[in-house]
Formats: sequence, structure tokens, C-alpha cells
Amino acid sequence: MAATNAPAIAGQDVAYLTRQLQNFRSGVRGAHKADSYGAQMRSIAATLPNDAAVASVAADVASLPKPISRPTPGADLHNGNNLYQGKCGACHGTQAEGNVSLSTPRLAGIDAAYLRRQYQNFAAGVRGAQPQDRYGKQMAMMSKSLASPKDLDDVIAYIQAIGAQK
Repeated sequence: MAATNAPAIAGQDVAYLTRQLQNFRSGVRGAHKADSYGAQMRSIAATLPNDAAVASVAADVASLPKPISRPTPGADLHNGNNLYQGKCGACHGTQAEGNVSLSTPRLAGIDAAYLRRQYQNFAAGVRGAQPQDRYGKQMAMMSKSLASPKDLDDVIAYIQAIGAQK
């Protein structure tokens, strides 16, 4: 999905998909002036006429097969694993599978460029700054936990390696 700058969301949890579609429809997501890709999704989500349509789309997307990612060459997967398990795994699962109980998405199988952009959006306040975005606020706080761009690259490469195995 890198060519479209969109995440590979097939197989995500239906509750997560529903929440994100509702966030786009209500302007909790995609309204920041620096989020041009989010604005595109916001306009698409606005075409869904009601909550039943949102639920139907979310259920359809959730039922699709989960994507498989391509490993990122040249990264330090050992460092990525250590950082991921220490900073991300408690919420997103040790295998980046997501956690329905914590309302966190699956990261395995998501395109590296999308993961990087969203992490940076959280860190910059482009995403997760809306008062209504309870889960986004948590991620915005966590987005400041990696010390360097290389650490982020290593974590993303580790997620990609996990996603290539699924």
C-alpha cells in the first residue's frame, strides 16, 4: 500500500477500524493542516452516511486476510527487538499483533513508511492531540520514547520482520 500512502488495514480488529472511521468522520482524525493523507481519508469516511455503514465497512475490512510485510534490509533487528519489546510490546503485543483489550492496532504487516509517518505525526502533535482521542493521546506520549531516528528505523524494521513471518 506504500504507493497510495495508505496503511494495509485488512484484518485489523473491527472495533479499532470502527473507531478510526468514526474519528475520521467526526474530525478527531484527519483535520490537522499537516495531515494531508488523513484529510483524504476524512473525506472518504464522510461519505459513509451513518454508523451502520461504518460498522459494515469495518466488518468487511476486518474479514480480509492480514497483509504480509517485506523485511527492511540493513537495520539492527536486535536493537529493534529490544526497543520494541521495552516500549511497544506491552500495548501492541509481543508479535505486533495488536491487543483488542487495550484497543491497540496490529502493526505487523503495516507498511514501513506509514508506520514512520504515523509515529512522527504523533510526536509532532498532528495526531493524538484532539481531546476526544483518548487512545491517540497515549500514543502521542509514547512517541517521544525513542531516542533517535535510527532507533525508530530499527523498531520499524523489527515490526516488518515480524510481519513478513505471518
